[in-house]
Amino acid sequence: MKQLFLIFILLVAEVAFAQPKQDDVNLPENAMPVGKDNILKSKKYFNWGTSIVKTDDGKYHLFYARWKKKYQHMGWLTHCEVAHAISDSPAGSWKYKNTALSGRRGDHWDAITAHNPKIKYFEGKYYLYYISTNMGDKAISEEELFQTAQIGGKSPNWGILRVNQRTGVAVSNSINGPWKRMDQPLIEPSGSIANVTVNPAIARGKDEKYYLIVKGDKPNQNDFIRDQAIAISDTPVGPFEMQQKPVIDYVDTEDVSMWYDYKRERFYAIFHAVGFIGLVTSTNGIDWQKAKHYKQMDKVVKMKDGSIFQPDRLERPFVFIENGIPTVLSFAVRKNNESYSLFIPLKNEILQE
Repeated sequence: MKQLFLIFILLVAEVAFAQPKQDDVNLPENAMPVGKDNILKSKKYFNWGTSIVKTDDGKYHLFYARWKKKYQHMGWLTHCEVAHAISDSPAGSWKYKNTALSGRRGDHWDAITAHNPKIKYFEGKYYLYYISTNMGDKAISEEELFQTAQIGGKSPNWGILRVNQRTGVAVSNSINGPWKRMDQPLIEPSGSIANVTVNPAIARGKDEKYYLIVKGDKPNQNDFIRDQAIAISDTPVGPFEMQQKPVIDYVDTEDVSMWYDYKRERFYAIFHAVGFIGLVTSTNGIDWQKAKHYKQMDKVVKMKDGSIFQPDRLERPFVFIENGIPTVLSFAVRKNNESYSLFIPLKNEILQE
């Protein structure tokens, strides 16, 4: 009888340990009010989207997209650069250090613009993922590029620049560069996405493989709908193999940020959609579903002065993870004719038991 009882206990334990860990991430539940030190704004530049990494000296490094206001807001596709700032806290305040990447011009795949960065530290090196574009076999002068930025989608050049957008990566032994770029983009559109591969998010899984989410257009659609696709590689620089199953294809989404949660043994990907910030999850990086707290938050932010800030646009969510714990949730903000970065501190006990 004791032997049967022991076998029963062992079977129950085996089933319990085989179950995926609880999916209960709820970032806004731990959000703290935002103050002036948690906002990065420039008089001369629009900025859009952030990514953070911590170095061994205890400093935090921010990589973000910015472009001069003289190019107007649509200049992100024509004149953006990836800037580098530094801080003693992942929530700011931030001090600009240097420009890490810009469009290379010439006949490079990343000739025009450098946008939407993600900074990662893998196996002793820094990897700066970004998007860029080019004019294909058509030449374009600086004056024409300036005019394209002024009128955006009304320019005949806009469509060429849009469909030539790809994701790439630059690699460095130092957070300060120099950054060595690749001759080709990381991945081409296929499977569940068409036309473009943009807005990368990447995480290393428990299996030590690299999982890359990129956005593209939904294939065979007349309407403008964006899907999220997943690709897998054994290295941070590829080759990446596109998976047939999409990450998200049931709602128009943008700007994914992804991480692997070692406590819960699952991936998470946060995104923005019309009207809300959402969260999806996967235990294997291939099969994705809505998280328990799928709708993380409305597009409003609590401020330290007690007010509720409602921007015109709240996009590019990014979650900074430190010691397995989300400590900052950042966004790109547009309000009136300003674009800037906003950092929401999160209570550190969010993933502690």
